[in-house]
Amino acid sequence: MKEKEHLDAQEILEKYDRENQFRTSIGKWAWVVTLLGVSLTVFHLYTGYFGTLPSQKQGAIHLGTALGIIFLLFPAKKGWYKIQKKVPWYDVVLAFTAMYVTYHKIFFFDSILKSRITGYSTIDIIISIVGILLVLEATRRTVGVPIVVVASITIVYAIFGKHIPTTILSHPGFSVDRIAPNLWYQESGVFGTPVQISAKFIFLFLFFGVMLVHTKIGQFFNDLAFSLTGRFTGGTAKTAVVASALQGMVSGSSVGNTVASGSFTIPMMKKSGFRPEFAGATEASASTGGQIMPPIMGAAAFIMMEYLGVPYSTIMLAAAIPAVLYFTGIFIGTHYEAKRLGIFGLPKAQLPVFKDLMLKNGFMLLPVVIMIGTILSGFTPQRAALLGIVSVFIVSLVRKDTRLSFRQLIDVLEQGARVALPVIAAVATAGIIAGVVSITGLGAKFASGIIALSGGYLILALIFTMIACLILGMGLPTTANYVVTATVAAPALINEFGLAPIAVHMFVFYFGIVADITPPVCLAAYAGAGIARANPFKTGVIAVKLAIAAFIVPYIFIYNPILVLVDVTPLALIFAIVTSLIGMAGVSSAVVGFYARNSFMWERIALFAGGLMMIFPETISDFVGAAILVGIWFIQKQRKEDSGHMNTQVTM
Repeated sequence: MKEKEHLDAQEILEKYDRENQFRTSIGKWAWVVTLLGVSLTVFHLYTGYFGTLPSQKQGAIHLGTALGIIFLLFPAKKGWYKIQKKVPWYDVVLAFTAMYVTYHKIFFFDSILKSRITGYSTIDIIISIVGILLVLEATRRTVGVPIVVVASITIVYAIFGKHIPTTILSHPGFSVDRIAPNLWYQESGVFGTPVQISAKFIFLFLFFGVMLVHTKIGQFFNDLAFSLTGRFTGGTAKTAVVASALQGMVSGSSVGNTVASGSFTIPMMKKSGFRPEFAGATEASASTGGQIMPPIMGAAAFIMMEYLGVPYSTIMLAAAIPAVLYFTGIFIGTHYEAKRLGIFGLPKAQLPVFKDLMLKNGFMLLPVVIMIGTILSGFTPQRAALLGIVSVFIVSLVRKDTRLSFRQLIDVLEQGARVALPVIAAVATAGIIAGVVSITGLGAKFASGIIALSGGYLILALIFTMIACLILGMGLPTTANYVVTATVAAPALINEFGLAPIAVHMFVFYFGIVADITPPVCLAAYAGAGIARANPFKTGVIAVKLAIAAFIVPYIFIYNPILVLVDVTPLALIFAIVTSLIGMAGVSSAVVGFYARNSFMWERIALFAGGLMMIFPETISDFVGAAILVGIWFIQKQRKEDSGHMNTQVTM
């Protein structure tokens, strides 16, 4: 669906997503980029099937090749990607220098291992310094300045720690010739867990997503959502929520998902009567939830798997109920907003027929089903990703318009590498931050700070951690945000308060994600506002209201981790899910201001409180919450005139 005021999706991506600001015309170097990109993808497919190399070698090829491509594609200054028609000589030098200093770990692998005992040579130290600087520059070009600033501050902190006056943060300090090799050659720095997980799992899952895009599964998801929800009250908005949830199963990018789905859903919502800000916010909040939607969550979920030492299936299952609550909250919010505005569904004749869609395109769901089944069967994420990729390739052969020619196959292999570039750069820089935290003991110091500030009260410690996640999320991508907070904040919550580790890691994961829709810096909301031609800040505020579950549920599963499947029994779990879903209806209605009728302010407060009581998995609170929701329902039903309208109407 198109309309005159609809902006080009690529323009929106380029404006709000740094990873799309690359040179499109690079002359003869295009062949080099293609060669490097295809080689990197083939390398990961090969090692995914036959077995990965030792982690340092695997990581070196993974990062080194990515750095080479980054310097050839991404210009030094924002905006130059539109005017530069070739790769400047200095970027060519940086590209091949970055590849050499990273591959150096492979060429001299044995001697570098010995140097950990005997000491690093001057050449090794120089290479490590150059390598770290090039990683930071590549990250600045692909992800942005904030994460580089954070990493740079941590390096300065590692070197000049003895000059910090506070005893809590001070440490003896490390010389450059000690800190640089540690961050470059050891497993706790650049090539630490984040890069290792990226090299083993994340790349393959990203390529799986690229393959799915080629089969046009995104359009199928949109049509499927349209056929399921389009006829109901506010059907166009509900279509946006369901389509984004489905796309979120195979996409981990908030901005990318917002633009991909929003190009179709936002104009449709506006045409049906929703205000531009609400339309953009609905898409942004739903798309942001894609990173918590199994089976393919955000890249940080794979790092969480390694940090917790559990199978990915455990992470996936733990995320399922919170994800359902998240999308249910948005879905119900759109329902009540539509009821308030009197927006009805679309005529059945204008909607795709579900049965016809499934008969024609139902086979396109096969790769997702295979991937989920493989993970739940206990196989590694690598095997699941590979089987998913193979099944997508087979599915692509069914129809002529999705069949890959040789040229298209090359393009898809290259695109697989391009999509991964920002993630690879981000996790490498996150490794620098995590490495400094490990070397300096900053994690323990930060944990002591949280405990001191909170006075030993869990709720205060959680609030401080949430604020830290949201602030970091203004500049750090979700993966880097998670690595930092999981390194410095999560241990404090686990060790000092005895909380379930998976609940704590999900807590910081959640708040790192919702930073994408939390003003003042909320890129997903900005992207949605760009498509809707709406006010960006107002769009962000409405997105937060719609995504209220993301701010509530993490606190709930900290206090009672049954929602993340800790200490769970089947009956208790079913009861918790049902009451939580009803509770989300109460919370969402309070936020919108409509229940059975437009609500007075006191009714909204009561609905919010009753909804919270039902979301919290505890029997007494559930019954009290249910009584409040039922009571407000009957009170509003007794009002023949909608007298609450003028008194309580709050623009969303």
